[in-house]
Amino acid sequence: MKVAVFSTKAYDREYLAAANKGRHELVFIEAPLNSQTALLAQGAEAVCCFVNDHLDEASLTQLQQQGTRLIALRCAGFNQVDLSAAKRLGLTVARVPEYSPHAVAEHALGLIQMLNRHLHRAHYRVRENDYSLNGLLGFDLVNKCVAVIGAGKIGQVFAQIMQGIGCRVIAFDPQPNEELLARGVKFVSLDEIWQQADIISLHCPLTSSTHHMINADSISRMKEGVMLINTGRGGLIDTKAVILGLKIRKIGYLGLDVYEEEGDLFFEDYSNQVLQDDVFARLLTFPNVVITGHQAFFTREALTAIGEVTLANISHFEAGELDKVCCV
Repeated sequence: MKVAVFSTKAYDREYLAAANKGRHELVFIEAPLNSQTALLAQGAEAVCCFVNDHLDEASLTQLQQQGTRLIALRCAGFNQVDLSAAKRLGLTVARVPEYSPHAVAEHALGLIQMLNRHLHRAHYRVRENDYSLNGLLGFDLVNKCVAVIGAGKIGQVFAQIMQGIGCRVIAFDPQPNEELLARGVKFVSLDEIWQQADIISLHCPLTSSTHHMINADSISRMKEGVMLINTGRGGLIDTKAVILGLKIRKIGYLGLDVYEEEGDLFFEDYSNQVLQDDVFARLLTFPNVVITGHQAFFTREALTAIGEVTLANISHFEAGELDKVCCV
């Protein structure tokens, strides 16, 4: 099967080619997929896409008219796909529901530790021959209340990590995780999370009900100096409301691996250009904010699993084994 792979980097080529083992014709395209670049998939029965590709109705219609039958996402989230349009056009949409929950959960812990102990600031101080400790005061994580919003595989691993440190973990999810319940994690309402949590970590998908769940109202009900971590999807957070929360010190720490307008920023090198996103530029001015460029998933184990599941989805689809495809 001919597969057009959009938004490809060197690591995509390496891990997808290794998982492919010559079974399919992979055509690697550096450009992201949108209504203007969909023509590049001419003749491809499948397209392979990532988080910031735009699979709106116009893009999907163009793909379908060119003979594409499968949208193979190499990620867990699918908010970038117009699922209604895909269904109407007869397109199958597959994803990688699990790759390495440890990768994302451990990255969330890394953001927490960096913010709490000011490791980003300490690193640069020492490089400048400044060994003073003023402004670097942190706190013990043990006995702190950590809230996990979204108790899927990633949220479960994150909760277990924080329990191992000695934190009191509470969680919110429409479907409580039985394993976490057995480990003593209490599932509570969002109102209780806003009131109780010292640290809030987001691990839920982006849907119409979770869009901007962190907003001016929810922030106003949080504890003073709360730490907010987002390794889920950028749209979970109303960025302007968070900036106001930082300015009035309601939010004491902010760690982001995702950003709601990241499609125009992340995964590219703009170091020689002037930053055009004023909201993102404002975030960068705060000393208590740490941002990484959607790299939480980026481990050898995760890329291996992504490649294997993505290629398995394509092979099963080609063989007519739809029951084995991880469909959305």
